[in-house]
Amino acid sequence: MEINKSYHSEKYEQKKDLQYFLKGIKNGNRFILSEAITLIESTNLEKRNLALKILKELPVLTHSTIRIGITGSPGVGKSTFLDTLGKMLTALGKKIAILAIDPSSRLTKGSILGDKTRMEQLSKDPNAFIRPTASGTLLGGVSAATREAVDLCEAAGFDVIFIETVGVGQSETEIVNLVDIFCLMILPGAGDEIQGIKRGITEMANLVIVNKADGDRKLQALETSKQYENAFKLLPSRLPGWKTKVLTCSGLTGDGLSDVWNNINEVINHAHKTSFFHHQRKKQREIWFDEISRNMIIQYYLEKQSSADYIVTLRSSVLKGELTFYEALLTLSDELKK
Repeated sequence: MEINKSYHSEKYEQKKDLQYFLKGIKNGNRFILSEAITLIESTNLEKRNLALKILKELPVLTHSTIRIGITGSPGVGKSTFLDTLGKMLTALGKKIAILAIDPSSRLTKGSILGDKTRMEQLSKDPNAFIRPTASGTLLGGVSAATREAVDLCEAAGFDVIFIETVGVGQSETEIVNLVDIFCLMILPGAGDEIQGIKRGITEMANLVIVNKADGDRKLQALETSKQYENAFKLLPSRLPGWKTKVLTCSGLTGDGLSDVWNNINEVINHAHKTSFFHHQRKKQREIWFDEISRNMIIQYYLEKQSSADYIVTLRSSVLKGELTFYEALLTLSDELKK
């Protein structure tokens, strides 16, 4: 008997309405959670609108969550660190989600999305959810949909949400607008570059973690941590009344990870006591409303056929030399005002 594939596909699509997503997220269904995140990553206006309806109807949280940002240069061992730390936390009864942002190619716009394969233990854990996401064209080490993905993960019942950034260097300060605590990971021997520390990603960190402190590198890691501790005495702290700590650990062996987790909790407790925690989350909502609403307006304009045709015509005039670059921009500005 021949199966009408289009009919079954259509019936399946009809099931994916608002209630399908809300019920699945409420029940902690990781597959449906992934589908919902795919919706918010879409550039299709209809899918984005469904995503916003899902986010609007999410239940009020009955549990407290912690949002942790992890960044560091490629090769520092972020994925291995999260794999081992994550297993330690699920063993303690925590439900954890990891939103791993991978860099997108400027040529193909594609992304490898390999973080999940590097977290072998955690990817099999029923109390863990790992979602690799391409950064797209957004700078700052995160993706355009990361903020909404955090809300979805919290609604699905996850207690701890890690955001692992692209890992490209000093530009990754955007993550502080998403998390409660920001951890910077460095390699043993990185203390040699201590004179280069000024403003940027380093002074944003609440904790600095010297990873790969094992084997022959253990002594070097301790020396690196001392150099960073001395440097941080000269830098202001983003969290009032908190001095940035420098810790050593090994994501490979697990040594020092309990100390890292204890210090993360210390930062969170201090932020609560000083009211910084709630003030920061309020400020983050303001920043991300401005960012997302601005992106929606731009996307809506560009999806209108008349607008797209107008921009193509302007671009053609610039390439032909009929208009200078700035004349075309002024013309576009006048059109937008209408």
